[in-house]
Amino acid sequence: MDRMINGRTIDDIRNDFPILARKVYDKPLVYLDNGATTQKPLCVLDAMREEYLNVNANVHRGVHYLSQKATDLHEAARERVRSFINARSTNEIVFTRGTTESINLVVASFSEEMMKEGDEVIVSVMEHHSNIVPWQLQATKRGIAIKVIPMTDEGALDMEEYEKLFSPKTRIVSVAHVSNVLGTVNPVDEIIRIAHAHGVPVMVDGAQSTPHFKIDVQRMDCDFFVFSGHKMYGPTGVGVLYGKEDWLDRLPPYQGGGEMIESVTFEKTVFAQLPFKFEAGTPDYVATHGLATAIGYMESLGLDNIARYEKQLTDYCMEQMKGIEGMRLFGVTAGKDAVVSFLVGDIHHLDMGTLLDRLGIAVRTGHHCAEPLMHRLGIQGTVRASFALYNTKEEVDALVAGISRVSKMF
Repeated sequence: MDRMINGRTIDDIRNDFPILARKVYDKPLVYLDNGATTQKPLCVLDAMREEYLNVNANVHRGVHYLSQKATDLHEAARERVRSFINARSTNEIVFTRGTTESINLVVASFSEEMMKEGDEVIVSVMEHHSNIVPWQLQATKRGIAIKVIPMTDEGALDMEEYEKLFSPKTRIVSVAHVSNVLGTVNPVDEIIRIAHAHGVPVMVDGAQSTPHFKIDVQRMDCDFFVFSGHKMYGPTGVGVLYGKEDWLDRLPPYQGGGEMIESVTFEKTVFAQLPFKFEAGTPDYVATHGLATAIGYMESLGLDNIARYEKQLTDYCMEQMKGIEGMRLFGVTAGKDAVVSFLVGDIHHLDMGTLLDRLGIAVRTGHHCAEPLMHRLGIQGTVRASFALYNTKEEVDALVAGISRVSKMF
């Protein structure tokens, strides 16, 4: 297995993340909860500290030096994001608090403008709650219907059944790019092609894809794409909504306040141009700078290089786990992403996760905000190990040894 990414050793890369050197319960930390959040490199923390110390001022409306410098950094971050996902224009890049807010923005604004009672949205059985609950709120409020793409036992979406879900009342498709439980990389290109053939736009949840491989929204031809900074080595509390400019122009604002207006009187408000129409209030301009720095860090290593390395880790983990008696792996599709979900025999996922923690191994347990998927699998939850560019073969070995040790206790 490779121990380098783009000419840098994994040990050297790990030095960029000081938290990885700490101990937990006197054991070396093995951090395998990257699907929930990644650790942050020093360059991101340094960039944010530098801005707070030297360039801290509210953006856009100030004429003074600090405000203009902070605005420059904030808008440079928007351009960095545009380039990162290959959007056509910075007008198509809206900063939010994260994937969840990005989805809620689209759901609320799209439903208000485009949906009425009886209209339909198509989602998949493997969606995160953040791509289910907002649609359910609209179902209660407006009487829209939610249709669900089923999946195979291996964890792949049933594309034949997907195509059958379309009707004259289908208004939008909203699907995860990568399952946060199964690691399945969904065929979004085909999902989008079919939807567009029916004249239906598509929103793609990229929370679990942007940290792991290159995204090109123009090639994908999605209408909306959403992701979070904290899952890709950036700060918490910042995310992105990409929307095709013609769609964003058609949608009403999600929130009202400062920044998102052109002019206000008590008789009428004229909204600002894109993307500011959707950015009410003071943005977390320091976090956007941190996100831009995180993107720069990933690009310095190369997204293709990161993807190749993480695939080796995932394949190795899957193969090693097959040797554990009673092991049940969930999500076994070809080309799956850097997530391994499992159960062992009758051991409760919480017991396994708790005991692994005492060995210094951080994994996620539970339903992973995907309860409908758990119902489909006939289980209450799983243990999930999720990988990042700084994880190692030795950490996979420690996980496998830890699982075996815990299993013998039962």
